[in-house]
Amino acid sequence: MHDLTPLARFGGLLATDLRDVTSDPSALDTRGFWAVVADFEGRLVCARFGDVRAEPVPPPAPGGWRGPGAGEWTSSLDRAAYTAGVRTVRRRIAAGEVYQANLCRVLSAPLPDPAGADVDALTALLALGNPAPYAGTVRLPAHGVEVATASPELFLRRTGRTVESGPIKGTGRVPGDLLEKDRAENVMIVDLVRNDLGRVCATGSVTVPALCAVEPHPGLVHLVSTVRGELAPGTGWPELFAAAFPPGSVTGAPKSSALRVIEELETAPRGPYCGGIGWVDADRGTGELAVGIRTFWIDRGQAGAVLRFGTGAGITWGSEPEREWDETELKAARLLAVASGVQRTPGVHPTSAVRKTSGVRQTTGRATR
Repeated sequence: MHDLTPLARFGGLLATDLRDVTSDPSALDTRGFWAVVADFEGRLVCARFGDVRAEPVPPPAPGGWRGPGAGEWTSSLDRAAYTAGVRTVRRRIAAGEVYQANLCRVLSAPLPDPAGADVDALTALLALGNPAPYAGTVRLPAHGVEVATASPELFLRRTGRTVESGPIKGTGRVPGDLLEKDRAENVMIVDLVRNDLGRVCATGSVTVPALCAVEPHPGLVHLVSTVRGELAPGTGWPELFAAAFPPGSVTGAPKSSALRVIEELETAPRGPYCGGIGWVDADRGTGELAVGIRTFWIDRGQAGAVLRFGTGAGITWGSEPEREWDETELKAARLLAVASGVQRTPGVHPTSAVRKTSGVRQTTGRATR
């Protein structure tokens, strides 16, 4: 059995000595170093740690992580259900209800050794197999939080009164795969993020320093933009969460309409997937939260433990259902291979062996929409 004492790990920082856990975002403006996990459905866990030190992610220990079998994964939406959902979103776009909506599915697999399942050991594997700028671990078993993320996307970065977001929209294997549809989708979400930040930033301070930059990541490329602003006087983390959450890049535009479409079409709660994961240093007035994509989490119950992982795609009028399904496969393939301990074969997606379960809401012990 592994030592599952509470910890948080972000980049080269390790936080231990848990002092406090709260769901109140105003605590992030008080004192101390906090690990933060915000579920897509709104559950917020903020954990204050007393010991924060520089420590690199350790190399994977032999046998430290026993992942599920490559053929054990099931999906909340199978190919037919997902592509049907894409067509439904396109009809809603044609009707003027929404301009873009992110459609996601949750993959699940039983863990063969629940007592020995440690998300920090999975983080060590991800650091080698899928390094990411916002990788991290939050391990709080007593509070139902065991998350390992390899997120490439910045949700919110705060330095004093300056706040920044880095929405990703547009994915391909190589830059040549990116279409005009991808750029249009990115620009649409940038406008949404500008509006979100504009609700809590000083008038005229919101800018877009970078628009649709091509950014390479392991196995794929993304279009990434940067939105920046200066927080208005009297605003802090509670107001910032209220204005920006859930992240625009994983909801859609208009956000309220996209959330209604998501509620109707998705059959499993997203949990920390598509939420916010990261850290806040209240003493220094800094913080960095990633969008909870490329993220694994463990759900424990009486029957054992299940590893979950989410994948999705942004749907616009220009979306082709099969191409959007393929994008969800591309985003999942490399990470499922790492978690299942299998070598990737060129041209073969580990998700092609996923058993599909469509139309059944999976219970995760977290709040649903």
